[in-house]
Amino acid sequence: MKTSIDCLPCFLKQTVIALRQLGGDEKTHEKVFRDVLAIMQDADMSKPPAYTTTFIHRTIRDGIDRDPFEKIKKEFNAIALSLYPSLRDRVKASPDPLWTASRLAIAGNIIDFGIFTSIDIEKSIAQSLRTEIAVDAFASFREDLMATEEVLYLLDNAGEIVFDRLLIEELKAAGKRVTAVVKGSAVLNDVTLEDAFQVGLSGICEVIDNGSDAIGTILPWTSPDFRERFEKAALIISKGQGNFETLSGTEKRTYFLFQSKCDVVSRELGLMPCSMLFRRS
Repeated sequence: MKTSIDCLPCFLKQTVIALRQLGGDEKTHEKVFRDVLAIMQDADMSKPPAYTTTFIHRTIRDGIDRDPFEKIKKEFNAIALSLYPSLRDRVKASPDPLWTASRLAIAGNIIDFGIFTSIDIEKSIAQSLRTEIAVDAFASFREDLMATEEVLYLLDNAGEIVFDRLLIEELKAAGKRVTAVVKGSAVLNDVTLEDAFQVGLSGICEVIDNGSDAIGTILPWTSPDFRERFEKAALIISKGQGNFETLSGTEKRTYFLFQSKCDVVSRELGLMPCSMLFRRS
């Protein structure tokens, strides 16, 4: 993907959302906002939007000297965990637990504070589960899964990680070795090792970080260890729109599970906004 001029207002909206997480000093916020405007002037429009948003969120964290999403990440992890028992029961009672867990993982991708300022998780998940999946490669995924013993699972957002846990548990029940990947440090509301510990994922599968604070997965910016894991992976599950932006051209056998929450991505895909996707690379 390339950055569109339609992305520019979204960059500013993301900045305001991040700054308003904390409230406080308007002068500091104004300075950060002006620094973001300078980044936008030099944005490489030939790259995916995730490149510019990575620089923007670094500038925000540096400008306010903290992670603006730290509190809300913990809050939505806790909310999602409170739903976990009923969601787990739903998966186990379904005729096809792997399919149900996959659908829930896609539904959980609605939790994204780079785009939304507030989310009613239960209402949003219920609505997502009623929506038809616009691109559905699950049958292919099941076949590919049968042919491999290991899965590399690229996580996305806090809160959403609980829904990923449901799918990872089903993959483990199918005898697969799963390695879940978090960010190397804070960026937006993306998950880090702390989130994996909070929701109990670290007790279910191996969890590693990718050594990067980039939005999505910008491979040259990740650690050598992660890149080696990525290159050796026979099957990759990639969660979220940022990962789709940055990895959609990969030749690796990758399944993208996400919702197209912005007009630019939806237009690129030829789909309606907020379409649900289980897409094969």
